[in-house]
Amino acid sequence: MKIDIELIHDILYGEGRLEWDTETLKGISETYDFLKRFASDKVIYGINTGFGPMAQWRVSEDHLRDLQYNIIRSHATGAGEPLSDFFVRAGMLARIGSFAQCKSGVHPELVLLLTEFVNRGIYPFIPQHGSVGASGDLVQLAHMALCLIGEGKVHYCGEWRSTREVMDECGLKPMRIHIREGLSCTNGTSIMTGISAVNQLDAENLLRLATVAAVWMNEIAGSYDDLMAAPLNESRRHEGQIWIAGQMRQLSQGSRRLQKRENKLYSQSDEVQSAMVFKDKVQAYYSLRCAPQILGPIYDTLAYSRRVVEEELNAASDNPIVDPVTENVYHGGNFHGDYISLEADKVKIAMTRLAMVCERQLNYLCHDRINGILPPFLNMGTLGLNYGIQACQFTATSTTAECQTLAMPNYVHSIPNNNDNQDIVSMGTNSAELCGQVINNVYQVMSVLFLAMAQAVDCLNIKDELAPSTRAHYDAVRELSATIVEDRPLYGDLAAIEQYLKGKK
Repeated sequence: MKIDIELIHDILYGEGRLEWDTETLKGISETYDFLKRFASDKVIYGINTGFGPMAQWRVSEDHLRDLQYNIIRSHATGAGEPLSDFFVRAGMLARIGSFAQCKSGVHPELVLLLTEFVNRGIYPFIPQHGSVGASGDLVQLAHMALCLIGEGKVHYCGEWRSTREVMDECGLKPMRIHIREGLSCTNGTSIMTGISAVNQLDAENLLRLATVAAVWMNEIAGSYDDLMAAPLNESRRHEGQIWIAGQMRQLSQGSRRLQKRENKLYSQSDEVQSAMVFKDKVQAYYSLRCAPQILGPIYDTLAYSRRVVEEELNAASDNPIVDPVTENVYHGGNFHGDYISLEADKVKIAMTRLAMVCERQLNYLCHDRINGILPPFLNMGTLGLNYGIQACQFTATSTTAECQTLAMPNYVHSIPNNNDNQDIVSMGTNSAELCGQVINNVYQVMSVLFLAMAQAVDCLNIKDELAPSTRAHYDAVRELSATIVEDRPLYGDLAAIEQYLKGKK
């Protein structure tokens, strides 16, 4: 079994279901059988010892089952609002991906029960706060495990209900403890990885929308199209820049707004040859002209983060690692969240940069002395009496500023804890959640930009000159928000456009 970003997308946003193949289930069963034999006369962390700094104490045979329940119950100490259903479901998928590596020694009953939760839309209550991301997501995963043993509460069919009540209604039985199910359920990077998988889908969507906006903005400005030319961008060599420029060329097909430099400034006409000052800008502002160079690094960042997230989705991230092939149990730190934490910070920074580009493009549209072709704030009413999208810019500016504050790397904020057993930690779940917050902010900034671009098209009366790709977005925005002439509250329009943009995943 392989868990990838596409499967996450299909299960979260489509009709996808998780199905086990017999070979993987057989591997999980064989690993469990090996561990049962191997652990019968050996000291193994978390099976017959305490946890963390308490590992120096051996636990007697008659308390081994209690030991596994105790780690679940004692660590269900999270605080704050519950994670969204999307994050929780993706976290469960990540935990399944870890168990599917056949390195955890859990009984197949556990993975089948967790699969039932995913497929039936049963979402454990998992609070935002609690993980330092070093023994993985101990606290958040304990909340997930608490529901698997039939305790705690779940979000089911839009309501918070007793887990046991929902399990009874669905004909499901709580997880039984066999050897180390409690430790395996709570130990790993699955929550930060699940959140990062959802963030990845949204970040890729935002980049696609920003590429559309880059073309649309240059259409509004009537820019020369060589900013996206293949020879120009290929000379820079970077894969992301080349890809963005290629996408822009595709998206701009059919546009009658973009100009050819060779047809105008390179022509031998008397008008061009005699002119000392040119009416049209010889080169557009950076936020328009440098789209391939600015969005390209974001593409490269997301390409690498996708690789890391998919590797982590299919990684054995608990401890110890049970290997029936070498007939050994290995103690280490596969639960450490540095890979995810670092990538979440990089994605967060990249998304903040994307918000900054959108905000500058919006400023170009609002600022009549800069663009030279549009009324102030795209005001199609009476100047002085009406205000166009003046106040919308406040929202975009303040939200972009918040992104800039949140862009501070979290990966470097290790604080030792757990009696200094966890002396350097990843804070990976915090990193992933902050990244998600920035992504949500970027959608809000972009909703203002899309509203403004549609308004600019109406100001210039150029909708029939747009490329089919950008015209489709113009039409979609206009279905949600009418042209602004007389002042009206726009918060509902922006919320509707934001949902439209999120739906493009």
